[in-house]
This record gives sequence, structure tokens and C-alpha cells, in this order.
Amino acid sequence: MSIAAPLIEVRGLQKFFGPPSRAVRAVDDVSFVIHPGETLGLVGESGSGKSTIGRALLRLVESTSGQILYRGEDLGAATGSRMRSLRSKLQMIFQDPYASLNPKMRVRDILGEALHVHGFAKGKEATAQRIAELLKLVGLPPEHAARYPHEFSGGQRQRIGVARALSVQPEFIVADEPLSALDVSIQSQVVNLLCDLRDQLQLTMLFISHDLDVVEYLCDRVVVLYLGRVMEVAPTEALFERPLHPYSQALLAASPKPDPLQPMTHVPLQGDIPSPVNPPSGCVFRTRCPYALEACAQARPELQDLGAGRFKACIRDDVDALSPP
Repeated sequence: MSIAAPLIEVRGLQKFFGPPSRAVRAVDDVSFVIHPGETLGLVGESGSGKSTIGRALLRLVESTSGQILYRGEDLGAATGSRMRSLRSKLQMIFQDPYASLNPKMRVRDILGEALHVHGFAKGKEATAQRIAELLKLVGLPPEHAARYPHEFSGGQRQRIGVARALSVQPEFIVADEPLSALDVSIQSQVVNLLCDLRDQLQLTMLFISHDLDVVEYLCDRVVVLYLGRVMEVAPTEALFERPLHPYSQALLAASPKPDPLQPMTHVPLQGDIPSPVNPPSGCVFRTRCPYALEACAQARPELQDLGAGRFKACIRDDVDALSPP
């Protein structure tokens, strides 16, 4: 992973939906960076704001406030024409390969449209050649270019989605839970494909997932979200070996273990995630935290820099040394 200046920098990102009096606080003051060549994992329960962040990064939804910087350029301030010119550098692999491909278009038209819009292939022959290269790149025969999406399996459709994202030679890709709609038997194939392509093409990636095993395998660092806020940021190996935030501990404890007799080291989560319309005061996790203090309701904890690339939003410094109550 490069130690150069960040490729993507997110500063105080907020995204609220609905009227101010009943706004859904989907993303609330989120900050992180992604370095060139890095794969950053974004994890958390459903409703934590993962997909909203991914879409906001590419301006598929407009943020309420905050900044998203690409190579130091504020994307929120970019004009429509400037944003269109940046689209080829910033691409997305969508969650559902059944919904993200136009059922009325052949694969050659799906891939050719991106090439045409961004000027990556001139003429029919050059376009056909590039489409064949893209299909080979994702492990599909070039003759499949004449087929429609319904003629493919879910895993093959997701490969087409990957090919479409790669067609315009992006620097940065948001992979929004690209495995969740696929059979378990196919997920590993797509994970290995993403790993190979990342290394081969030197891609920078935001990988959004609820599958912690895949995140551990694929990602360099991880951001842990809860109710639209960052709870912990850490290098992947460090997070999985020693999570420091109570929510990170509970999230990892809830992940299925290969050995059912393996003792549980942390308390599993109880109850449901609160409403983002009326989040708890102070620390939003305090209503489900086994280590919560009265002070946790008083002030929102800031993200503390603990060194070695680790950050934690918790007023307690002793959580990882405590026994579950």
C-alpha cells in the first residue's frame, strides 16, 4: 500500500433524508481517507449508512454537508461537466447484478455504451476488440457479448458488472456489497477475481460488506460504522486480532465461527439498532453497549488517534481489558 497523499479523503460527511424535523440521519459526520492502491473495508449492520457513503463518494446521491476530495479536488464543488469528466476515474460495482444491468441491452451494448460515452474506443472494430478484452479480463468468453443479461447466472452477471466498471480504466472503485446477491459457491470466485484485478490494475477500492471473513481476506484497513457514525478504524489484521471498540467486539463475536465449541470472548449484541430519526444522545451505541457509563449519554465521543493507524470513538480506555458483564 502506498504512503502517498490520499486518493480519496472524506471530511465530516453528512447525509440526511427527509424534512429537518424528521430527518433520517443516514450518515452523520464521517471522516476517513483511502490511499492509492489500498482496499478499505466498510462494515456495520444493515442501516449503518454503508451504501449511502459509497453512493455519496461518487455523487450518486448529494451529501448534506462535508467534503469528498479526489486527489485534493472537492467533488461536491465540481460542476456537472467537470463531474462527467471525472466519472471514468470513479466507478461502482453495484450490489444486485439482476437490477444493475439493462435487460433490454446485449452485453456488447452495455459495455460499449460506457466506452462510447467516455471516448475509450473509436469505431466498431476498436470497440468490439475492447469488449472482448474486458470479457476475457473477468473470465468470460468474448462470444458472450451477443447475449442478454437474463442468459447469465448471477455470478456471470456480476462479472459483467465488474467489466463495465473497469471499461473506462478507473482509479477508484466502490464495490457495494458485490457478493450479497450471489450463491455462496460463487462468492469466492468473485472475491478472487476482485483480488486479481486489484493487483493487476493497481486499483484503489472501497469494499462495502457485511461478510467479515471476506473483509479480513480482501481489505488493508477497516472502518466500522454504527448508525451512521464511525466507531473504529484500524488495519485489518489488528482489528480482527484485538478489536478495541465494544461495537467492533460485538460485531466480530456475531460472525460465524468455524469451530462451534470455540469460546465466545465478547458479549453478543442485544436488541435492535435505534432509529436514525431519533438517535441516542452522546454515544449512539450506548443503548446496546455492555460497558456503557452515565457519561456516555452526555457527550458524543470523538475519534481518538491511538497510534499505529488505529482510531476509536469511545470514552473508555479499558474496554478490551474488561470481562463481559
